[in-house]
Amino acid sequence: MSMEEVLRTYILENYLFSDDPSELSNSDSFLEQGILDSTGIMELISFVEEHCAITIEDEEMVPENLDSIDNLIKFIARKKNAV
Repeated sequence: MSMEEVLRTYILENYLFSDDPSELSNSDSFLEQGILDSTGIMELISFVEEHCAITIEDEEMVPENLDSIDNLIKFIARKKNAV
């Protein structure tokens, strides 16, 4: 599975309670669309850290990095390239 598929499946199953990929666009803002709240973001961070074997620092916990599938994919790629 690609990282996009892993993230999409995680969000769909755990927060939208669906397996219909059309319910979530890669650019949908998790916060603006009401998909995730602050607790959901923390759970997502934990999932990404575990699944990708990266550490997300406090200063990296910003919407530019975490608020959509597109943002997450770019952020994870930058983190993995920096290691």
